[in-house]
Formats: sequence, structure tokens, C-alpha cells
Amino acid sequence: MESLQNFFGAVDFWQVMSSFIFLIAIIDPFGNIPITIALQKKGVKISPFRVCMASWIILMAFLFMGEWILKLFGVQIEYFAIAGGFVIFLMALEMILDVTIFQNDRLEGEMAGGGSIVPLAFPMYAGPGAFTALLAITAEYSIASLCISLLLCIIVLYVVLIGTNWLTRYLGPTALYIIRKFFGIIVLAIACKLMFGNLAAVF
Repeated sequence: MESLQNFFGAVDFWQVMSSFIFLIAIIDPFGNIPITIALQKKGVKISPFRVCMASWIILMAFLFMGEWILKLFGVQIEYFAIAGGFVIFLMALEMILDVTIFQNDRLEGEMAGGGSIVPLAFPMYAGPGAFTALLAITAEYSIASLCISLLLCIIVLYVVLIGTNWLTRYLGPTALYIIRKFFGIIVLAIACKLMFGNLAAVF
């Protein structure tokens, strides 16, 4: 009971909101709507619940084990945050400039595991970008706050997956395009903060 009180006592509202905006931009459920629709048109059966549960389990596991992995390789979290900030910077450029920097081979059809685990849960939502973002911001945010923000991200992801057809029909490609650009600028700003903030800490 005391450990639970300590855990929730470490939750900071502003950290939750800041990390939530950052992580939801990286996970990018709105920007990935076209991919979801394309899979559905190919006959891939997608279960929003399975996608969200698999994504949440993968991200939570990496959140708690990621720092241990860094220690195993002798890398300090600040240095990883700088490297992660650079990777996220490139991802932001993809979102803003509509260029392809990272090449992802996504499995389709029968090999996609029903589309719920591969490629949606991994590597699209719980993929390298989200892993990098999680490990990078653990240098600035508490684990408790990150757990709450991850849960909020999964809730948003579930709502988007449930309402994918509705969103596409009523928002249209232009609105989705604007949302992706908006999140891209946010990601770019946070990437700069991660790189320059941790560079100052290192030096």
C-alpha cells in the first residue's frame, strides 16, 4: 500500500501532459490512419483491443527494462537522450517535410498475425521511435508520470482505431495532413530540447 502511495505521489500533472503530447506525436495514431485503412482494404482483420494491449505491454516492458539494457552496455541515460533526440529530430523532419528517412518493411496479409500485432502494434506503434522517445525522456520525467502518459496514449490509440473509418470520412485527408504537420513541429521542438538540454548536462 505504501509503495502505491509513493508511486502515485511521484506523478506530476505537467510531466504527464508534456510526455503524453510528446509520445502521442511519436506513436502518431492519426498519421498512421492511412496505413490502417490500407491493411483493412487488403482483407487484414484488425482488433483495436489487441493492437492496444500488445502496444501497451511492449512499451511498458521497454520503459522498465530499457535503463537496465543501457547499463548492460555501459551507456549513460544522458548520452542516450542526446542520441535519441537526434533520431527523433529526423522523425520530425519526416513528418514536416513529407520525406522518407527511415525505411520500414511491414509484413502484410497472412504473415501479419491478423494485423493486430505485426505490423500495427509492432513496429508501427510500439516501435523504435517510441522506444527511443521513452528512454530519452526518462532522463527528465518520473517513471510514474510516464506510466500514466503511456496509458493515456493507449486510450487515445484505441479511440482512433475504433473510429478510423469515421475520422477518415469526416476529417478528410487535408485535416489529417494538418494534424500530422502540427505534431511534427511539436516533436521537432522537443527533440531540440532533449539534445541541447542533455548536452548542457554532459558538459
